[in-house]
Amino acid sequence: MLQGLSHSAQGAKSWPFEQARALLARILRLRLSDAERDLAATLIGAGKADEAVATLEPLQRSVIFETGYGPSGLPHVGTFGEVARTTMVRTAFRALTNDAIPTRLIAFSDDMDGMRKVPPGLPNQEMLQEDLEKSLSVVRDPFGTHESFAAHNNARLRAFLDGFGFDYEFMSSTDAYRSGRFDATLLVALERFDAIQKIMLPTLGEERRATYSPFLPVSPRTGKVLQVPTLERHVDRGTIVFADEDGERVEVPVTGGHVKMQWKPDWALRWVALGVDYEMAGKDLIDSVKVSSQVCKVLGGTPPEGFNYELFLDEGGQKISKTKGNGFSMEEWLRYATPESLAYYMFQSPKSAKRLHFDVAPKATDEYLQQLESFNRKKAEGANEPQIDNPVWHVHRGDPPVEGAAISFALMLNLVSAANASTKEILWGFISRYIPGATPSDHPLLDRLAGYAINYYEDFVKPAKTFRAPTDQERAAIGDLAARLRALPADADAEAIQNEVFEAGKAGGFEPLRAWFTALYEVLLGQSQGPRFGSFVAIFGVERTLELIDKALAGDLVAG
Repeated sequence: MLQGLSHSAQGAKSWPFEQARALLARILRLRLSDAERDLAATLIGAGKADEAVATLEPLQRSVIFETGYGPSGLPHVGTFGEVARTTMVRTAFRALTNDAIPTRLIAFSDDMDGMRKVPPGLPNQEMLQEDLEKSLSVVRDPFGTHESFAAHNNARLRAFLDGFGFDYEFMSSTDAYRSGRFDATLLVALERFDAIQKIMLPTLGEERRATYSPFLPVSPRTGKVLQVPTLERHVDRGTIVFADEDGERVEVPVTGGHVKMQWKPDWALRWVALGVDYEMAGKDLIDSVKVSSQVCKVLGGTPPEGFNYELFLDEGGQKISKTKGNGFSMEEWLRYATPESLAYYMFQSPKSAKRLHFDVAPKATDEYLQQLESFNRKKAEGANEPQIDNPVWHVHRGDPPVEGAAISFALMLNLVSAANASTKEILWGFISRYIPGATPSDHPLLDRLAGYAINYYEDFVKPAKTFRAPTDQERAAIGDLAARLRALPADADAEAIQNEVFEAGKAGGFEPLRAWFTALYEVLLGQSQGPRFGSFVAIFGVERTLELIDKALAGDLVAG
């Protein structure tokens, strides 16, 4: 699906393409001479990226994308967001270069980091307390299912990423240090110890400066990752000397997993050792990115391209925190809405702070469905240019599905509410009448929406549902609407029904007309907003709607 898009991608305006163009400029700048760069830019701009790659050997090396993960806890919505957004940039880069320059996405687990505190809520708290300060890859698994706490969480991370179909390579910090993958860069760090300290010490408080070292030695005696000063350095031997917990001076090599770097120098170490070309980070890490970028240059590397995305906020505007448990978790989103809608929400304005609260899921779902419908409609109409700026192109990595949904999520929610549906089977009784011959097997997206709508209704709508009696003006207008519905032909469609709803509101003297629709939702459905009312009546059925109106006017809904 990405072949043949490079020319169209040149003019794409969505943010992943902006990032992809900056990344391509980096690759050309760092890998090629001036003459080679001009040649490559000309060929790629003309849609001949494959020719550029075949001609210029440096372009045959993979472009490395990276996302980082701390395995002290389980994957969460921030993990999803970072991998999803990075994948969107990767997809845009592939389209920009006609998929000719190879790419890799590394999902890096910082599992050699020491466990500084016991995460609350886990089993075997005493056992974990005993393992404090040890690498997460050494800390025993409190769940008893894996060889370590990190192995348990890493397995969850990989299952999580696999469940969303991400294309990535998993990499463990412990494996990278112990295997020697980082050795050459660690020896450079040892040689340039003073230059690293010159960057790091001004960023620290006075007390921390007195003991800070970029190297965290692993105690040969206890296995703990120690935050102690470096007493001696021996560049010729590739070693450092430190005081172990018992005061004994110990000399260890900085290679082979005997030390781990502090996290900001460690970030720079990864960029250099792995040749990372692109990594994004949250706005809270802006200063950390700057510091790590300075260390990266000291180590002889060039900091990767990337950008700082805004953080998610809870209902009160506070930053979402795993520790606080505020906001709307990824597990909750996936109980009430599709994974695609979550990816769509991640795509939208990543540099703007957004609330992640339960009421955004239905809206994001319907916006996603509208964009998918627009994509497929324009595709069917034979649009000249590929719709690579449509969010669903990015959500589905360049290959959106053909299937959409003829019923919005908001409408499905109101159908659940009006029908008091507790199962998908009840909903399908209405859906199959609205879409003749439709079944869950041939409309799987609708079937999924039905399940999500039931969950959302039960947890959020039903507890807050409050019917009210109509005012005299509303009672007269609703009675007029009932008469209009009875006069409609049996085959009246949603548009014809909506016209009568409008006419009843106008005849009732509602100004603005929005007040009429609010009255319908509050009196008939027990909530302040809802979908297009004509569509609701079309799927719920005119006769059932009339029964609902009769109950409302009789006061039965308020009494119930």
